[in-house]
Amino acid sequence: MGGRVLCIASIAAAALVVAGRQACAQDSNSNVTNLPPVEVDAPQTGVKPGRASGERRIVRPVQRIPVYPTAPLATVANDADKVPAGINYVDSNDIKRTGSLNVMDALQQNVAGVNISDVAGNPFQANIEFRGFVGSPVAGTPQGLAVYQNGVRINEAFGDIINWDLIPTAAIKSASVVTNNPAFGLNALGGAVDVRMKDGFSYHGTEVDIMGGSFGRIQGSAQWGQQVGSNWAVYGALEGVHDSGFRNFSPSDIRRFYGDIGYRYDGNEIHLNLGAASDNFGASATVPAELLQQFWGATYTTPQTSANQVGYVNLTGKFEVSPSWTIDGIAHFRAFTQHTQDANPTGTQPCDPNTALLCFGDGSTPANGLNGAQLANPFPAGSILGEIDRTTTNSNTGGFSVQATNTDQLLGHGNRFVVGTSFDSSVTHFGASAELGTIGTNYVTAGSGIFLGQSGDPVSIGPVSLRATNQYTGLYALDTFDVTKAFSITAGGRFNDARISLQDQIGTQLNGNSTYDRFNPIIGGTYKITSGLTAYAGYSESNRAPTPLELGCANPAMPCIIAAFLVSDPPLKQVVSHTYEAGFRGTKDFNFGTLEWKLGGFRATNTDDILAIPDPILQGFGYFQNVGSTRRQGIEAEAHLKASRWQFRASYAFIDARFLDSLQVGSNSPFADNNGNVQITPGNQIPAIPRHRIKAGFDYSITDALKVGGDALFVSSQYLVGDESNQAPKLPSYAVFGLHASYQIDKTYQIYGRVDNLFDNRYATYGTFFNTTLVPNFANGGNQFTNPESLSPARPRAFYAGLKATF
Repeated sequence: MGGRVLCIASIAAAALVVAGRQACAQDSNSNVTNLPPVEVDAPQTGVKPGRASGERRIVRPVQRIPVYPTAPLATVANDADKVPAGINYVDSNDIKRTGSLNVMDALQQNVAGVNISDVAGNPFQANIEFRGFVGSPVAGTPQGLAVYQNGVRINEAFGDIINWDLIPTAAIKSASVVTNNPAFGLNALGGAVDVRMKDGFSYHGTEVDIMGGSFGRIQGSAQWGQQVGSNWAVYGALEGVHDSGFRNFSPSDIRRFYGDIGYRYDGNEIHLNLGAASDNFGASATVPAELLQQFWGATYTTPQTSANQVGYVNLTGKFEVSPSWTIDGIAHFRAFTQHTQDANPTGTQPCDPNTALLCFGDGSTPANGLNGAQLANPFPAGSILGEIDRTTTNSNTGGFSVQATNTDQLLGHGNRFVVGTSFDSSVTHFGASAELGTIGTNYVTAGSGIFLGQSGDPVSIGPVSLRATNQYTGLYALDTFDVTKAFSITAGGRFNDARISLQDQIGTQLNGNSTYDRFNPIIGGTYKITSGLTAYAGYSESNRAPTPLELGCANPAMPCIIAAFLVSDPPLKQVVSHTYEAGFRGTKDFNFGTLEWKLGGFRATNTDDILAIPDPILQGFGYFQNVGSTRRQGIEAEAHLKASRWQFRASYAFIDARFLDSLQVGSNSPFADNNGNVQITPGNQIPAIPRHRIKAGFDYSITDALKVGGDALFVSSQYLVGDESNQAPKLPSYAVFGLHASYQIDKTYQIYGRVDNLFDNRYATYGTFFNTTLVPNFANGGNQFTNPESLSPARPRAFYAGLKATF
């Protein structure tokens, strides 16, 4: 399906590019786009016509910032001064500035609370962590962020994972990180990421961009948009990336397409947009620290690959049924396929004393084949056994959302009322298998063609064939009432209903039905102290239902390979987050430019939080467990100073994430007790969440044609995953710097370049533990590993250069 759709999409995109060479390339914020946005007054210094040139006046054109939940929501307020939460926003210029076809880079540079960790060992499959909540492409990661593309929730159905690589970056018009709003539905514990795409009404012209550089990187993108008459518009974007990777076996190949056809009349607007992507990755994951000391590009137990394909189509509409009533709607369908293979050490070993047979987990429990009979041992004596775990996930998701917005005055005061509903239904077919093999001295696992059947006592491995259905229904209402011209109150809430059904296609042990219901309220207010200073405060709740993956792997006595082998399990409780947020934001105009700033604090307390617990014995095995209450709180400060020829931005975020309850959990930490457990005490920090993030960046126009800039990032130390008891040394802090420059040759052509990790700092963004006894340290003469740390190394210094043409 994915290849055929992508082929058609590629032809269509090529035709769009050829047809649009006579248009003028520009991003326009002045046109109304397909979804009703929030309007924010962005200060801009200018001189009013008719005034003396020495007399200055601040002109504040309207900048449209979209913030909408599951429907194309017109949000809680008309403008940012009425949003009772922090506002984090990047536009297409911020994305272009990174020189990257990865929207995560722009979010990290521009949002104080965002941190990126390279969990999978591939830059296009990284985790985004915001305020201690994670949006990850790695199955088995408890997800705390909801992500929307053009108003459609794109957390994949089976594990709520977020495949950032499937979003065509060149086609992104803006991305907002929205907090303190339950209207975004499930998973918005820490917030939601709103991604809005371009269309032919807001983008005109043709742009072709080609870049290459270190580690075999070559990437290109082409986009074209045109308005046809006053009613029709067409937009298309096509992009591709190849990167060989700096680590062994870590190439990336990305192909993505996005297109939109729009029609508008008399204030009404309809859009049909579609997209397709086919991406392949070598996901090299963490590697023992001792191997990194030998070679920074080392890998451990390969192959580890992932292949993602998606095709989707959305129909959106906005209709002004009266001067004060607007109806918005979306109908959508998404087809997602993922194939993974992951080599691991295995619990399979020759039986004791009968080495002619294979056992699993110990020397006496039979390791069975697919036919249920115990496997004979075909491997030579002394072989290091491993297994290649493969999974296939096919998910089809369809749904709709409808929303009505009213702007009539209430009791003579300004008022904005929003009511909406959404329904999403998904069917997933999931399969998994485990092929036995031998691990060579290069840590590459060679398959034998022998597949494990149900094995273990209790059974913890075996083939899986599962059909999972999700039905998510939401009903929400929000109202913003202007008590005075300066003071506004927002109140409302959302009711979520999640129904999840598991149907075992091999036996019956995975069968189960779960239902989760909850109403999540919001209350908040804003007060405009002066024309350039606003205070805000709010409280909200949100919930996350356990995913089918988590429901199928929640028994400590029967651990499973995360995202691969599911077993019969006890039910999990839903996670509920209670968030308080308050702060100030403002603007200040000076003779040389404008300062935009914000300062805020938050506290989010989760009840019945879910944690992925590693099995203390079997490498790669684990389970999901409710771990009581956790708390994430902190402070975020940002400043952006803009002048005519330069700009400077800086931010600081403090994130304090802790467990609030006492409990004992399984762990692969070297400090685990004889039963493989560690004791969590109230106040222990949650691993993988650095407490401090400092960011800075500048841009300077030396001439009208030549521009230079740079960025700096500091991330403090963090506990390794698995160290919930906070006993092991932390992953060290790191600082990384980058430079970029561009030169506009003429109105058509621009050359540009960038240097990442300027000082070639060797650091890791993520760490965990591994079993040091399962595979020898071949780099050290086959001796046993002595350091249990397993890390994700960051990319060394890299150089890139590109050419951009606009017509």
